[in-house]
Amino acid sequence: MNWNNIAPLDLITFDPIDIFNAGLKNHAIANTAYPIGHLTTMRPYKIPRSEVQKCAPLAWEGIERLGLYVHIPFCEARCRFCEYTVVDPATLSESEDLYFDLLLGEFDLYRQAIQSTSKNLIGFDIGGGTPSVAKTENIARVLEAARESFNLPETVTISIETTPKIAAHQPEKMHAYHDLGIRRISMGVQTINPRLLQEVGRTATSISFNRAAADNIRAAGFQRFNIDLMYGFAHQSLKSLETTLQHVISLEPEYITLYRTRYKGTRIANQAQFVTLEEVNAQASLAKGMLLAAGYFGRPGKNTFSRLEGEAGTSDYLTERVIHGTPYLGLGLGAQSLSEVTLAYNSGAADKRLEHYRRQVEAGELPIQDLYYLSRQAAMGKMISVSFYFGEINLPSFRGKFGLSLEEAFPVEVAFVLENGLMEYTTGNNPALRLTILGETNYNGVIALFYAGAVKAHLLNVAKSEDAQIAKEAAYVSQSLPAKAVYAIRS
Repeated sequence: MNWNNIAPLDLITFDPIDIFNAGLKNHAIANTAYPIGHLTTMRPYKIPRSEVQKCAPLAWEGIERLGLYVHIPFCEARCRFCEYTVVDPATLSESEDLYFDLLLGEFDLYRQAIQSTSKNLIGFDIGGGTPSVAKTENIARVLEAARESFNLPETVTISIETTPKIAAHQPEKMHAYHDLGIRRISMGVQTINPRLLQEVGRTATSISFNRAAADNIRAAGFQRFNIDLMYGFAHQSLKSLETTLQHVISLEPEYITLYRTRYKGTRIANQAQFVTLEEVNAQASLAKGMLLAAGYFGRPGKNTFSRLEGEAGTSDYLTERVIHGTPYLGLGLGAQSLSEVTLAYNSGAADKRLEHYRRQVEAGELPIQDLYYLSRQAAMGKMISVSFYFGEINLPSFRGKFGLSLEEAFPVEVAFVLENGLMEYTTGNNPALRLTILGETNYNGVIALFYAGAVKAHLLNVAKSEDAQIAKEAAYVSQSLPAKAVYAIRS
């Protein structure tokens, strides 16, 4: 399949300062989660349901290398900050085995639809949710299905996620995962502040769990251990974040990943209004300084810090996506897939329920809820947004994927970030356009510059709507955020 025709709105150009300021103003949604406002911004590219089963396999023709993500939508409890597809934890005991049966059925469907046995995996993540909630035998079934359905080289590092409580209380699972060939494990600590843990519904955790979990993970043989932390919560102080970082550093994981809280689609979405960009930047600066001082490396804009020289710290699956825009297939409830020309969301992405996913798999249909046939411009926006996980755009990868240079695709935007000191070129084997320290503090404005036209228009409309509401409710406001943002560049 070639690129789709360009939707008219994606052809519109905007003044970069307007987009930059709209991204800063709406910093809670201008991030790597792309696209935003997809019900309108992606509507021209949506394939009719009657055509989905025919079109979806065509997008994988000629693709020999891809990443695999398997989604396990179960948790002991749903955290209030979670934006992902997770089913009601109360249904776990009755639905777990059924779900894994359906998941293996989806493997079978893709094995037939795209001749997956001829395709090479360059990364394989088992995520969620919390995959370690599931019985070990079900995780083993997934690994067996992956090896039967794809060519999975021994050199690929398989990654899985766990929680401190499970790793602390069920060490036998950690040993079983290592025995199954899983070599990277990621544990979500997020924060150790008791009040914050209570507010976000993550009460079944403690410092003692974290220490016992780290010990059990090491005893199982894992040498690639990542811990996730979150910042940008409402009411989160710098001291609270500092204490959490000190604790996590003391556990000596190889990697530490910092996730800024993303409020969209969560049960704490209403709290986004209480978090300012200045607070977020102060927290990010504190965290980065502490990690660098502790021997972890991470360049501006990169959210995973590694203490292993030459290692990005992210899983093989994510690293390939970020640097090269490698296609990936997502299996399971609500999973996302990206070929070279299509973006797909599995059933359950919207309602987080198992029923429709089940009906489709049992009917022999690929369980796709929405399928979008992308234009080159829409695909560029997706690739670049993901690239910002590392704070840079790999120039050879961009040219190889789209057939033109980044400067040819975004001449005005590239000039803007260079002139204002927001990004700079790097040289070497993988030349890139990389965020500077100033660019890092204006991250949300920079990333918005590379969105497709329709997504930029959506961001501007959100900003205008909020401005109108602010003007109505607080007429005394004398200086708008966009003016402050411009000053941030020029000062």
